[in-house]
Amino acid sequence: MLKELPLSKVYQFIEPGPVVLLTTQMLGAKANVMTMSWHMMLDFEPPLIACVVARGNYSFEALHKTQECVIAVPPASLAKIVTDIGNCTGGDTDKFGCFDLSLLPASDVAAPLIGEAMVNLECMVKDTKMVKPYNLFVLECVKAWENPKLKDAPMLHHHGYGNFSVDGEHIQMKSRMR
Repeated sequence: MLKELPLSKVYQFIEPGPVVLLTTQMLGAKANVMTMSWHMMLDFEPPLIACVVARGNYSFEALHKTQECVIAVPPASLAKIVTDIGNCTGGDTDKFGCFDLSLLPASDVAAPLIGEAMVNLECMVKDTKMVKPYNLFVLECVKAWENPKLKDAPMLHHHGYGNFSVDGEHIQMKSRMR
């Protein structure tokens, strides 16, 4: 027998990908990082990524003004740091000063890369038409970096209200896609 699911819980089942860290850097200000799980791929080449950064988040202003950021994919082993970053605001916390993450220079954007991430994606804002109604930015990935030491590290997935899962067994199925 099926049980009705409150609409407020739908997102817990539709989260599309891993929890990521979004870094920003405004001129004359300290670099900031936020935890984000509301994102999705829109296109492959060039990679286009849609993400929601709520107007109330400290990172919103930096992303909106600079039109650039880095999306860093942390391994699941950083779950405590990722959660702690998500539970505070850059408005009153120097997150890179408080959390043990290595800032590395990006090549095409001012926002820093994160040394402990599996992948770092340097992004430029491509489209802001959906920002006003939905806080949704469309980003174009202009440079991508991977950490070969973390190639097979499991990723963290958010299911709402402090609940996460970690990637499990990988399976290979025949695909006609390349």
